[in-house]
Amino acid sequence: MAPKSDSAEAIVLNFVNEQNRPLNSQNVADSLQKFNLKKTGVQKALDALADSGRISFKEYGKQKIYLARQDQFKIPNSEELTQMKEANAKLQQHLAEQKKAITQVEEEIRTLQSNLTLKEMREKEAMLRKEVKELEEKLETLRGGVTLVSPEDRKAIEQIYSEKLGQWRKRKRMFKDIWDVITENSPKNLKEFKEELGIEYDEDVGVNLQSFSDMLPQNRKRPRGK
Repeated sequence: MAPKSDSAEAIVLNFVNEQNRPLNSQNVADSLQKFNLKKTGVQKALDALADSGRISFKEYGKQKIYLARQDQFKIPNSEELTQMKEANAKLQQHLAEQKKAITQVEEEIRTLQSNLTLKEMREKEAMLRKEVKELEEKLETLRGGVTLVSPEDRKAIEQIYSEKLGQWRKRKRMFKDIWDVITENSPKNLKEFKEELGIEYDEDVGVNLQSFSDMLPQNRKRPRGK
């Protein structure tokens, strides 16, 4: 008598036949947890199916291995095997094509996701229009000859800038005088000595005092070399 379709035996029998490979009770119990079957119930069902001859089993010491009965399966002949191989090859090719198509669709989705939505485009447009308007207003102000920096502020800034350049020039001259005294009779290579002391000239760091002096208005510039 065949077990009821919803009984533990029926569920276990169906699983063993579907797997068609050697299984132990733990394998079966782990795979059938979704049916709320306990290991003891699975073991009982396996033993009952084996005793009734509906599945095969072999004992290896204390371990029992269960297997679907092979006589219930149709064994394909060589021609059927060839047809199955050809069908499998076609399916594999179809699968590869589908995977390629899926990859292309995913790339298109990523591209679309990276683009702005209509709402985002409108927000971006509004922000850009605001920026353009602000720049146009600023340009109009400049065209109107409005002085953005007062003569007093400009004069004060130029004075501070001139004083800082003067300090720079003075300290550079002081260093040169001291360096000349130290190295006048020194047998050392001056370049190596400078590197040993960690000294860097303005030119070593890409700075030129004269280029900064040239930024001052003509009436505030010092003659070169002074």
